[in-house]
Amino acid sequence: MLYSEKVMDHFQNPRNLGKMDDADGIGEVGNAKCGDIMKMYIKVKDGIITDVKFNTFGCGSAIASSSMATEMIKGKSIDQALELSNKAVVEALDGLPTHKIHCSVLAEEAVKAAVKDYYDKNGITYDEQLFMPGNCPHCHE
Repeated sequence: MLYSEKVMDHFQNPRNLGKMDDADGIGEVGNAKCGDIMKMYIKVKDGIITDVKFNTFGCGSAIASSSMATEMIKGKSIDQALELSNKAVVEALDGLPTHKIHCSVLAEEAVKAAVKDYYDKNGITYDEQLFMPGNCPHCHE
């Protein structure tokens, strides 16, 4: 089987799907080459991500990666959310096919983009290095 049961479950029953009108931070990332676009919304209270939603236009792996990433950062501190790696998302999904790893990279970047937006809106200083885009060998061929 190409996809794990967890990938199929998060694709068919995505968690935290939808839009958030009063989001504290919104991150939108996309990859023109593969056509996946992710938008992530976070609600923050006292440094904790109290709610998170996403909208993803893309393949099943992109939707599953977004869904899993939102589950992994909900209820966590912003610092913990920033530590979320695409590798952790892939592991939580019990693996992704090699040519779909870039979907998990997008999920990581969407979380970071939402946090960066939250920081910018609230005048919070941060280290620019935290938000440097990752390199995805499958996206930059």
